[in-house]
Amino acid sequence: MTREGWIEVELGKVLRLKNGYAFKSSMYQNEGVPIIRISDINQGTVTADCAIRIKELKEYDSYQVEFGDILIAMSGATTGKFGIYRERQKSYQNQRVGNLKLYSNRWIIKKYIYYLLFSIRQRILEDAYGGAQPNISAKNIEAIKFFLAPLPEQRAIVSKIEQLFSELDNGIVNLKNAKENLEIYRQAVLKKAFEGELTNIKDIEWVTLGEVCDGVEYGTSSKSEKEGTVPVLRMGNIQNGEIDWEDLKFTSNKEEIIKYRLNKGDVLFNRTNSPEHVGKTAIFRGEREAIFAGYLIRIKYNKEVVNGYYLNYFLNCHIAKIYGNKVKSFGVNQSNINGTKLKKYPFPKTSMENQAEIVYQIESRLSVCDNILANIEEGLEKAEALRQSILKRAFEGKLLSEDELKSCRKEPDWEPAEKLLERIKKENRGLKI
Repeated sequence: MTREGWIEVELGKVLRLKNGYAFKSSMYQNEGVPIIRISDINQGTVTADCAIRIKELKEYDSYQVEFGDILIAMSGATTGKFGIYRERQKSYQNQRVGNLKLYSNRWIIKKYIYYLLFSIRQRILEDAYGGAQPNISAKNIEAIKFFLAPLPEQRAIVSKIEQLFSELDNGIVNLKNAKENLEIYRQAVLKKAFEGELTNIKDIEWVTLGEVCDGVEYGTSSKSEKEGTVPVLRMGNIQNGEIDWEDLKFTSNKEEIIKYRLNKGDVLFNRTNSPEHVGKTAIFRGEREAIFAGYLIRIKYNKEVVNGYYLNYFLNCHIAKIYGNKVKSFGVNQSNINGTKLKKYPFPKTSMENQAEIVYQIESRLSVCDNILANIEEGLEKAEALRQSILKRAFEGKLLSEDELKSCRKEPDWEPAEKLLERIKKENRGLKI
């Protein structure tokens, strides 16, 4: 049930979605007027910090972007993302960047529409991804219905959303800081473990990894598929020393499955990735049948002298990371550590009993860390769900309390939203709205 004075109306009655202009790359230059492209829309904000530029020409002024404009990506991989333009300088709107132009800034608060977009974003995305290529239709967006509130209530709703979001964001910052501190703690545990501070073990002999391994093996170079009988583990599936079973690719190739099948205890090394991720390892615990892709290396360690969990923890510790940073090669946006370099890694060899004790000391501490991390992740998910709940309640007329509503109705400019539409029509005579 809607609030008193609210009215259900199509977005096209209060705004139009204006498309940009197809500026040619031959027009680009180092100075001039910024061209706002899809890549300039990020996390609800639009800036010209990294924008390309062209010479200022009056013929393009109809595509001018003004401070406070709401821009939306109309096509491509990031279709549906939007943000408010935060610059005071003149800019132009590129092709496939939509500008949600209000018919009146007097009777509709722009941020009311901005937060409304967040609340209906899923509907926009579902429509955009309904075809072969992600693409937003201006006609479909303008046809979306929403509830328009009286002007004082628009102000109050925006204010309360921002107050609640500010409190929520503070909580999220605290959770993310705690998450970063846990990663610092994790590294500290591993560092102390292999410096002998967690145990009294002294008989450690430093050898090369190649001395305790039978060799290294690269994974399959065949293209994996969205569906198949067996997962193909890739570099993105290595997280915090474990296998992440989300975002999987598959194969049904029997020969590949036989050749690259993983065995319980196998340690996988991420040989190619961005500089901060190359060198990560994970241990396969045998959760399900799987093979591994070519950017990963299987370390064929001697199980009589090496505990796989000990090896995995060592390769993820500070000592191994320092060595990896020294030997990795650099390419365009990626680094690499090949099998030859991997076999030259230092390795703290000790008895199997000592290795098992060190693993126990590590895991007894990291298990507590993992439980806290799980709680943090749950908290972050709940925060996002709460954000959506706030928006849902706001545009259903349920966010403001009765006392807040009474205060709104005492404002001199309070009138039913239907009157606002009449005023918008009068201000825009000659337009079909």
